[in-house]
Amino acid sequence: MAFPTEPKKHDAYAVMRISEFRRFLLARFFLTLGVQMQSVVVGWQVYEITKDAFSLGLIGLSEAIPFLSIALIGGHYADIYNRKKIILTCVSLYLLGATSLLVLNYNFSAILTSFGILPIYIIIFMTGFSRGFLFPATSAFMAQIVPRELYGNSSTWNSTIWHIAAVSGPAIGGLIYGFAGINIAYSTVVCCVILSILFFSGIKRKPIIPKDKIETIGQSLKTGLKFVFKNQIILGALSLDMFAVLFGGAVAMLPVFAAEVLKVGPEGLGFLRAAPASGAIIMALILAYYPPLKKAGRNLMIGVTGFGLCIVLFALSDYFYLSLFLLFMTGVFDNISVIIRATIIQLLTPDNMRGRVSAVNSLFVGSSNEIGSFESGLAAKLLGLIPSVIFGGSMTLLIASFTAIKAPKLRNLNLVKYLKIREAE
Repeated sequence: MAFPTEPKKHDAYAVMRISEFRRFLLARFFLTLGVQMQSVVVGWQVYEITKDAFSLGLIGLSEAIPFLSIALIGGHYADIYNRKKIILTCVSLYLLGATSLLVLNYNFSAILTSFGILPIYIIIFMTGFSRGFLFPATSAFMAQIVPRELYGNSSTWNSTIWHIAAVSGPAIGGLIYGFAGINIAYSTVVCCVILSILFFSGIKRKPIIPKDKIETIGQSLKTGLKFVFKNQIILGALSLDMFAVLFGGAVAMLPVFAAEVLKVGPEGLGFLRAAPASGAIIMALILAYYPPLKKAGRNLMIGVTGFGLCIVLFALSDYFYLSLFLLFMTGVFDNISVIIRATIIQLLTPDNMRGRVSAVNSLFVGSSNEIGSFESGLAAKLLGLIPSVIFGGSMTLLIASFTAIKAPKLRNLNLVKYLKIREAE
């Protein structure tokens, strides 16, 4: 007589037992920590010099222009060259940029007096090129470190560690800037990027999956774009996240909210910047035990809708602790969509196209942060600060509704069922 076996218990820490994945997470943690610290320090410095919200938007545009120009090519090379070498080269360029900002403020403050914030924009512009190669190489490299059945688990922990760094970075950056000065803040950024290089160096290089046929760069990019645009699930997930971040992001305007609406200074700005990532960490830890994959499509729509609603309410708040809570909730809702989208891309992308699909993902999602910063700055200049953020949150709600109607395959997606089918093949 056969007895029914117990269902296999979900192991929330399965992927953390892979040593190279732990090194990967530590490398991403320190890199993200440094980048987030630099972001808040540069944002506050630029606003102190200019007192202009539009200048904050130009920071994002300065990085987005080179990033958008090179991302697809970066994806192509991530599919044909040593991904570890690409990553180390790009992080080294980040180190050069962080060191340049430190030197600029430490020894050559007269340059800022003579040329204003232009040198800062130039440095950020240069780091945008390295990011265009780094994003697809990193995403594709992670998929080679863990087995397919742990993609959902790895996406959850990758998101968790990223958000922990995103919490720590702005808070540390704001506090160091406020209490120790800008030079110590930039020095800490440099140290974080160096640690990231050391941990990436400890991971073995992975073989590149050979292509079925030799393609030119143009043919390779066309293949990657065609794959994404013919897949309703991937295209819908990327589009939904892109427009939500593009219109719903209020982060670029936080220096203005901190200075003029909430009146909490750079220390308060650090906590405001950290609040969304704090919510994301809490949600990520919950999702590690209860993955949102069974009704992934529905959960994705709920996440984006909740995010947009919290953005609208944040714009209406002039109470610091309520604003902190609402930003915290944007992180809670946003991380649901982040984990689902990352898992979709990992599961539905062939191994030999991961670099190019990750590059398209970076165009949709990664660039939307910088373009969203520019959009927020421009909208604030044209509509006023608070109306512009209300407009952005409202657009996010409309986009979520539109996507739910136009992408039924995404709306009804069950990733648990899909994973079982792939495992059976």
